[in-house]
Amino acid sequence: MDTIFSKIAKGEIPSYKVAEDENYFAFLDISPVAKGHTLVIPRIEVDYLFDLDDEIYSGLQLFAKKVAQGLKRAMRCEKVGVLVMGLEVPHAHIHLVPMKYEADLLNFSKKLKLSEEEFKEIQQKIISEIK
Repeated sequence: MDTIFSKIAKGEIPSYKVAEDENYFAFLDISPVAKGHTLVIPRIEVDYLFDLDDEIYSGLQLFAKKVAQGLKRAMRCEKVGVLVMGLEVPHAHIHLVPMKYEADLLNFSKKLKLSEEEFKEIQQKIISEIK
């Protein structure tokens, strides 16, 4: 059974993709808590991050690091916060959130509403900074 994240990674559902390889996929969260809020997933469907086998888990962390480094340069933030949560989608994922203050990462009840133009602008900034 494909999760919504698997469908996004396969291109069946549109997304603002910022990075991908054969095992991992990163895209902008459509209900961001900060501009540039990005989700990083393994292509393999496993519900819980810590149930991933060691090789996929390690690779996911290294892929997220690469995305976070580009995200930090693109969004010119103090740091990129990392959060693992998400009970609503049964697919392991990591939230990368550009932060100026710790509250930026912790305020998931306050979501931003961005236009398609804003999403595309952020997407291009991040893509251009990921090396």
